[in-house]
Amino acid sequence: MKFVLIFGPQAVGKMTVGNELEKITDLKLFHNHMTIELVNPFFDYGTKEGKRLVGLFREELFKAMAKSDQSGMIFTYVWAFDMKEDWEYVEKVCRLFESEGGTVYFVELEAEVEERLERNKSAYRVAQKPSKRNIEWSENELLKSMDQYRLNSYEGEIKRDNYIRINNTNLTAAEVASRVKHHFNL
Repeated sequence: MKFVLIFGPQAVGKMTVGNELEKITDLKLFHNHMTIELVNPFFDYGTKEGKRLVGLFREELFKAMAKSDQSGMIFTYVWAFDMKEDWEYVEKVCRLFESEGGTVYFVELEAEVEERLERNKSAYRVAQKPSKRNIEWSENELLKSMDQYRLNSYEGEIKRDNYIRINNTNLTAAEVASRVKHHFNL
């Protein structure tokens, strides 16, 4: 079982890279908005109940996948490196897969904010993430989060062997996915 965690700030291309990686491997994409969008019509993700349900669905899917005979999965995540809870969450998910004999791969994406603002408006992103269709709100959230959180790691902060960091400002999602596949021999 392979668990590929693609992380980075909003609109950096996590879902799009994950989609391309899914096309060239046997891994299944589970982008973080799949659960957010499922719960959002009933409970906003920002609410206590919304977060609880999103967390519950994710955890149950992770557990089922980790115990399955599937090749593996790709999960996307916005990781706030200055929040202890996010570090604990990532560690918990990794332990879940590793306890079942799985291998975890970390893919960190970074891109210039101007490029991220353009990607935020892409047809694919908006189609997959209904909660992002209000572009003005989404752009404001993207910019505000840069002031509130540190969404990329410091050099040397990630201590895992299976780790790659890619600045994808000027790369296509297919190029990034190919690099990831070859780097980790997926």
